[in-house]
Amino acid sequence: MTGQMREPLSLKVLAVLGVTAALYFAKVILMPLAMAVLLTFVLAPPVRILRGWGFPRVLSSVLVVVLACAIILGMGALLGQQLAQLAERLPEYQITITSKIQKVGSAFSGGRLERFSRLLNNLNSEIARPQPAQPPEAKSEEPKPAPVRLIEPPLTPTQIIQRVVQPLVDPLTMSGLIVVLVIFFLLEREDLRDRLIRLAGSHDLRRTTETINDAAQRLSRYFLAQTGLNIFFGVVVAIGLALIGVPNAVLWGILAALLRFVPYVGAFLAAAFPVALAFAVDPGWSMVLWTFALFIVLEPLVGQVLEPLLYGHSTGLTPVAVIISAIFWTWIWGPIGLILSTPLAVCLAVLGRHIESLRYVEVMIGNAPPLTPAQTFYQRALGGNSDEATEQVEECLEEHGSLARCYDEVVLEALALAQIDVLRGTLDEKHALTINHVIRSVIADIGLQNDATKSDEHRNKPEQVPRQNSSAVGRTNEDQVLCIGGPGPLDGATSDMLVQLLKKNGISTRRESSDAISSINILQLNSENVNLVCLSYFSLDSSSAHLRYAIRRIRRRIPAAKIIACMWGRHENDLSKADRQALGADIYARSLTEAVTFCREIAGLQVPSPGTCDAGRC
Repeated sequence: MTGQMREPLSLKVLAVLGVTAALYFAKVILMPLAMAVLLTFVLAPPVRILRGWGFPRVLSSVLVVVLACAIILGMGALLGQQLAQLAERLPEYQITITSKIQKVGSAFSGGRLERFSRLLNNLNSEIARPQPAQPPEAKSEEPKPAPVRLIEPPLTPTQIIQRVVQPLVDPLTMSGLIVVLVIFFLLEREDLRDRLIRLAGSHDLRRTTETINDAAQRLSRYFLAQTGLNIFFGVVVAIGLALIGVPNAVLWGILAALLRFVPYVGAFLAAAFPVALAFAVDPGWSMVLWTFALFIVLEPLVGQVLEPLLYGHSTGLTPVAVIISAIFWTWIWGPIGLILSTPLAVCLAVLGRHIESLRYVEVMIGNAPPLTPAQTFYQRALGGNSDEATEQVEECLEEHGSLARCYDEVVLEALALAQIDVLRGTLDEKHALTINHVIRSVIADIGLQNDATKSDEHRNKPEQVPRQNSSAVGRTNEDQVLCIGGPGPLDGATSDMLVQLLKKNGISTRRESSDAISSINILQLNSENVNLVCLSYFSLDSSSAHLRYAIRRIRRRIPAAKIIACMWGRHENDLSKADRQALGADIYARSLTEAVTFCREIAGLQVPSPGTCDAGRC
């Protein structure tokens, strides 16, 4: 068995290593192909717009590609012009930098920095002091070697052209290949999509089409939104730097827009150049501080406010996945891999979402929570982390405003997972006690918090006479609900939650253990003012007889009381009409919200409409 498990794992490791090696050694072919696919997603919407205006397919594709190339070449020419102007002014900036460094040095003269520098110089001179010369040994006079000079012949025109053109051959070749591929992909977009569907799985057209559409929609939305946002960022940077007085503001604006495609660190890299130039230009420090403040304010505004409003988390990736993807693809393909890292990670996340065998990829790099709220609470309860469990319930309470709903969707679902482990025999008594302790701690903390909130509100408001439903006057304080848990290890904790909810709804409630309704103790059960009995059971697989006989004993002991059988985690259809008649309860509830609603109706209280519950009442 172990050998069978190790063999697939070793094959997967070998497959990953093989794919990585293929990506590295075939990058000359794969990089232009990936760049062409990326540009196709960016240019596809403009092509669709031109097609909608009546342009032919070939003309619309060629026009869009030519326009994109013209924009790129224009930006390159503008960058070259700005760089040439900057190079001409560098000697002027060198004088300012020297003067500023001398001012900084004079400010620290005579202080600790100067003494520390003097100490380092003394130590360096001691280390570098020459050793005393040894007496020269008698040796024969050797002739001194004659100096040799290597004189290279002048370059021929062919060699000069070769040296100039050779570095440009590879970039130009790759650029031309990318342009050809983009035009081809735009012209044959529908045909390529159909062929990809056929290769990916024509037997399941719905899932394959959904996968391709999801990937295309995510990538197109991400690229267009990111491009527009980066252009806006570059324009604001250029305008801001021009107002501050930093030279070549257009150059730094274009550079900021381009570098911001680099995940997380691009904006900081873009800020380094104008800050350094401001340091070199301004004899004072105001220009440096204003330039630094511009990026400090603008980048969080764009990254934390505009990006979520514009396209939210459309990439579906976690920040850690983006960083790891950037490191990996930069290592494989260099700077082009850094630009392509996020799109490639998006494609992997989409494949993991739609392909069952790759689901682990989506779990690792997707931004969806790895655990459901119920699973998270169950994990914290197993570890005994009562504070973290309370924090999770409080966050749910702030979001939904209903404590009963939070108990149902988080705690009750977590207990259902625990009950499955109990039935499988994987949850021992020790961990069951830990879970019960954590849930009771959560109940106590939530109760203290709500009581403190009510006390603060009572101190800040004038005393008012409470208004009650006329049908509930005279009954709320006299009527009493008796909550009894089943024999299961998790039934008691659910009864505690129900007691808390009923008390917060103004219903007098008390709780008894399962032993209180045994055949021996049922006669000693205090039944005074009890009009309603709530029985809490998680599973009837081994407790159906216990519930049936418990209802019979309660009928004999308290004949006038209504009985609610709360069977958590079960659907109403799970019990047939014969089963309900055999059990003999008056009402069946499957959630805490239903149980509280039934108790309020029986007690004569007005049932709140959906959406009107607050944290202290429902």
